Amino acid sequence: MSELSADPPESATRRQVLARTGATVAGIAFAGAVPELFAGTATAATHGAGGGYGPLVPDPAGVLDLPKGFRYRILSREGAPMRSGQGAVPGSHDGMEAIRGSRGRLHLVRNHEIRPGDGKPPVPAAKGLTYDPAAGGGCTQLTLDQRDRLLDERVAIAGTAVNCAGGPTPWRTWLTCEETEAKAGASGYTKDHGFIFEVDPDDPHRSGAVPLTAMGRFPHEAIAVDPRTGVVYETEDASKPFGLFYRFLPDKPLGGLGSLRAGGRLEAMRVPGLPDLSAVQEPGAAFAGVEWVPVPDPLAKQTSVRLQDYGAKGITRSQKLEGCYWGDKAVYFVASYAAKASGSAADHFGQVWKYEPHRHRLTLVVVFGPDTDIQLPGESPDNITITPRGGLMVSEDGDGAQHVFGVTRGGEVYPMARNRLNIGTEQSPEYGEFAGATFSPNGRTMFVNIYTPGTTLAVTGPWH
Repeated sequence: MSELSADPPESATRRQVLARTGATVAGIAFAGAVPELFAGTATAATHGAGGGYGPLVPDPAGVLDLPKGFRYRILSREGAPMRSGQGAVPGSHDGMEAIRGSRGRLHLVRNHEIRPGDGKPPVPAAKGLTYDPAAGGGCTQLTLDQRDRLLDERVAIAGTAVNCAGGPTPWRTWLTCEETEAKAGASGYTKDHGFIFEVDPDDPHRSGAVPLTAMGRFPHEAIAVDPRTGVVYETEDASKPFGLFYRFLPDKPLGGLGSLRAGGRLEAMRVPGLPDLSAVQEPGAAFAGVEWVPVPDPLAKQTSVRLQDYGAKGITRSQKLEGCYWGDKAVYFVASYAAKASGSAADHFGQVWKYEPHRHRLTLVVVFGPDTDIQLPGESPDNITITPRGGLMVSEDGDGAQHVFGVTRGGEVYPMARNRLNIGTEQSPEYGEFAGATFSPNGRTMFVNIYTPGTTLAVTGPWH
């Protein structure tokens, strides 16, 4: 998410990269079948068709601007003591999921994208939950009651690295993804990194800190599980060259907690005749006959997975593969942006793709583009979250003001929240990105993270 893994270097912002294309990055417009993004949501047919919630009201506390009638509460802040007594709340709040727990409780499993030397409070090492004591990333878990009051906050997994996003499983666990491929000896690590780990929010000690090695060692971004077959789809946010889109065929599909440890087969997507997804610009463009090629060495012992030999037909790549979710009979995944200046075949401000396994077909559903209305928020999509009412929330990751913006089924874009926590100066303000937006199962609360300073908030109000 916050790690800009494509060329040019990490210090460049998304806005700066896109500016090199000559485009004006002011707001976001959509082209394509926006209603398709809501496929499979329980209430998509009856909700989510209305507009937004009106203009954002400045927050006198300088934390979060929201529309009239909405409120926020800060649940957790970087550096504060965790209720478990295990240490301080870690920094770099990233991907997050709200998972229903026992006795009416709700668990928020929250990633921390800690990388070596970034100066952020690390995830404290915890007995039975630490993979590599030299790594500072991992997950913490907030447990809430039925009124969203914080009951507990503790370590869920520690000793992992650059935990970016991930995704939930049908059996109510969280798969946290390391967005790195650093090996033991690099940056002081004592073990190889670049894995997916399973976290059980009801009892993290039941899941422990076990890398799911068969699912591959590469810079993971997000996952989505097909609830019918158990196939796990994985995105890769990487450069030199760009990342791939994968599927993992488990040996014990839909087997519940720990079943992914049994192994399986990792494959990469090949779209015949399409080496770079950015070359496709027309929404609705579809490609039949999608192939899946076995990854020769999922552990990348000698060569990065994306650099391995996929045969004379090659493999399909994309810059900035990010969010991933399942809807109806298809998996949707996001390419956050692409720039020819970075080596992509074409420029775009964001794509959403749909892959239908039963048809072996890939379709470009929506293309994001610059809009001339400077009052609109947004640059490019990062997290995409389907709301329980059939709406869509998109987190912004870039330069300048940072927003969560909503999208109606008709493609209307509206601001939902603006980060007001200035981490720069009064003369040159800077704001951390939003990440980890997720909704409570009852739909009454949106939980969202501010990456820097690490802050987790609960937003309530007149949702429709």
